[in-house]
Amino acid sequence: MISFQNVTKQFPDGTTAVDSLDLTIEPESFTVFVGPSGCGKTTSMRMINRMIEPSSGTITVDGKDIRGVDAVKLRLGIGYVIQSAGLLPHRTVVDNVATVPVLRGDSRREARKAALGVLERVGLDLSLANRYPAQLSGGQQQRVGVARALAADPPILLMDEPFSAVDPVVREDLQAEMQRLQADLKKTIVFVTHDIDEAVKLGDRVAVFGTGGRLQQYDDPQTVLASPATDFVASFVGRDRGYRGLSFRTAADVELHPIRTAVEAELTSLRLEHGEWVLMVTENGAPDGWMDAGGLEAHRNGRSLHECTSAGGSLFVPGGDLRQALDAAISSPSGIGVAVDKSGVVVGGVDATEIIDLLAKQRKQEDRDRMSHGGGAQGR
Repeated sequence: MISFQNVTKQFPDGTTAVDSLDLTIEPESFTVFVGPSGCGKTTSMRMINRMIEPSSGTITVDGKDIRGVDAVKLRLGIGYVIQSAGLLPHRTVVDNVATVPVLRGDSRREARKAALGVLERVGLDLSLANRYPAQLSGGQQQRVGVARALAADPPILLMDEPFSAVDPVVREDLQAEMQRLQADLKKTIVFVTHDIDEAVKLGDRVAVFGTGGRLQQYDDPQTVLASPATDFVASFVGRDRGYRGLSFRTAADVELHPIRTAVEAELTSLRLEHGEWVLMVTENGAPDGWMDAGGLEAHRNGRSLHECTSAGGSLFVPGGDLRQALDAAISSPSGIGVAVDKSGVVVGGVDATEIIDLLAKQRKQEDRDRMSHGGGAQGR
């Protein structure tokens, strides 16, 4: 458990970075500090491993005041991941990962052996072990950074905007990897980001910091979205917080409908009326874009299949949430969301109108449940 008790950090120029912070982080939880630049979220996190010392107040880890623990010893027991990985450029990947175990007294041979195991755990091919950081992609470097932080098996992992410097596709992969790792390892993770979508996706609990370094709300993601505690939180979360909130609603009852599909070899005999769409699929059944009557005519006039199809929008995997299902439907040029199984094969389509109807049914059931318990709810 990590506890902040009336913690304030004021810098010599008079700037208050953190103001009277009271916060308790439960063991094995994934807690996200989120807020705009300069709100004190990174300062708060860096006070946990004493990279920044508080001006006043007390921080405890497992009930012990960290001021009574040697700073170097404290840091060796806390994993730390930063933006752009922060790898040592003159060391190979495996030696970067082995850094902390060696500092803690392990032999280099033992540390390297353990490092190879951690590299596999974070999804890196062992063929990369003897490369140098400059020979890796940005996403690979971040995975090495996570591996290095986990190498000594610390109970606490601090992550300072670790995925903000990579492209959106890689970032999504890294987020999924963190969710998988946390389910497996059950660390106490404190993660800093300025992205509210990342916060609600990853966090068990979200701490929203505001200007002046004051904590505005500390709650589970669903409550932060549905019931912002202050006007600042409501503004920071954004006007589309209702849409984000759909990620906490099950899509298990969304009906899958048959989709008209075709492979390229079938286009010679295919007929499409104006306004009709067909989903092009590969020989293996994976989606390959939507085609309408105009695209079909263009293909028959010699245009390539790629030139004649429209991007299929996002995909929905049955068992996901309502946000994923609705996004698949509204991002599709045909208005039909494509559902695929875990191997990427098309299994049906989802309809946006039916998803909205299901949302309405869920809300009515929640209203009935609240009435039966004599309670109510208010949102900002």
